[in-house]
Amino acid sequence: MNNPLQQLGTVFQAFTDLIFVLDPDGLILDYKSSDLLLSYTFPGGTLNQKIQDVFPADVAGKLEHALRTVQQTGNATSLEYALSISDRKYWFEARLVPFEQSQFLLTARDITKCRETESRMTRQMEQLAALRSIDLAIASGLDLNLLLSMLVDRVTALMHVDAVAILLLNPKTNLLEFASGKGFHSNILQYTRLKLGEGCAGRVAVERKMLNIPDLRKNMMEFERSPLFPKEDFIVYYGMPLMAKGRVLGVLEIFHRSPLDPDVDWLSFLGIMSGQAAIAIDSAMMFNDLQKSNIELSLAYDATIEGLSHALDLRDKETKEHTLRVTNITVKLAARFGLSESDLVHVRRGAILHDIGKVALPDKILFKPGPLLEEEWKVMRRHPEIAVELLSPVAYLAPALKIPHWHHEKWDGSGYPDGLQGEQIPFPARLFALPDVYDALISNRPYRSAWSKRDAVRYIESQAGIHFDPKIVPEFLRLVNETAFSTETNSRIMGVS
Repeated sequence: MNNPLQQLGTVFQAFTDLIFVLDPDGLILDYKSSDLLLSYTFPGGTLNQKIQDVFPADVAGKLEHALRTVQQTGNATSLEYALSISDRKYWFEARLVPFEQSQFLLTARDITKCRETESRMTRQMEQLAALRSIDLAIASGLDLNLLLSMLVDRVTALMHVDAVAILLLNPKTNLLEFASGKGFHSNILQYTRLKLGEGCAGRVAVERKMLNIPDLRKNMMEFERSPLFPKEDFIVYYGMPLMAKGRVLGVLEIFHRSPLDPDVDWLSFLGIMSGQAAIAIDSAMMFNDLQKSNIELSLAYDATIEGLSHALDLRDKETKEHTLRVTNITVKLAARFGLSESDLVHVRRGAILHDIGKVALPDKILFKPGPLLEEEWKVMRRHPEIAVELLSPVAYLAPALKIPHWHHEKWDGSGYPDGLQGEQIPFPARLFALPDVYDALISNRPYRSAWSKRDAVRYIESQAGIHFDPKIVPEFLRLVNETAFSTETNSRIMGVS
């Protein structure tokens, strides 16, 4: 029989890895292989063996299916398969085509480098996506606990390891403490508290460089102290310092239950991941500290405001009770109109300080038992302007000034100090005017007795569109009917916060 491969010189040049000539049953009539495949041991030789018998079962199945497909359709078909050669996995791209005299030609070429490049690119894309997610977490100010949970998830998945732990350095105790982990069968590390220099993590933190133990079965180090650790069956350990701005924030620990032979890319990404994780942790810690500082600052602000209000309370106890009542009802009313939490803070502050300008008024006017004379009214009507003079130098109180400044303005423009009309009056001041007037009406004054709730409600209704914003009045009256709004209400009941 003529050697059919001799007729395929040009094909040999294109496919130098493997060529088989097969009969319809898959019997190998002739073949040519590269040096690579010559090192692959075909059991029982190759010639006069079926192609299905000389390859591993998984490859043989693919070849059998390809052979049947070509016979049925008469068209060429392609497939990919892998072989383990010299303890390394190689990938081949094969093509089976009809040949002369009812024979078939199987050609294959080594595509291992292409596969490895593709795999590397896929891995790098996943790594870039992980780094991007960390960047987004930094930008969004993610909570530290959520950030740590995300980090251990990413490291476990992308590094293809069994378990990951993050220990953070507590600046108060100078101890490395467990912060987050994944992949452990028990809670062996959850109570970790290591001194710097103590154990693997302590060494990593002090030396500021990676520590690798390739076989923990031979070198357990400090892990021997935990009776549960051997049950985890860990073999490989990696420890990476988490450093940002020259400071050690903690240690990233990796555990694996089988031997690892990491390549340069794996080790490089571990270094990049730990560096990015450290930046994210530093950012989250700063954000948490900033939130804590903001809370403390807000408390200090409120204490200052209450101190200012108390200056007026010292002169007039009734003013204190009035302030508590109207502040509470104003905040509730503002919430019903959809004001944001930050706006409600300013409304509350403005309500507390609404009469702060009265601290500068003479006692003979402020506590006069009867109606004021016109000249005395001129002095009294200066208290909104005095409030502005007192509070405007305090920058954080600027958004709250609308109530102290304009709470005596009226919808029809007949109010003071500026005679504003309608929606020229800032909304918080229009809101506050209703609780302020209503509470004054149902409270005893030196020159008159308190009105009944019914009479006060009728007066409020009659002043819609005159004194008060007609759109606010109905909601205010609904709130009055739902709320125990009386002069008996005290600070404990109001509980304004």
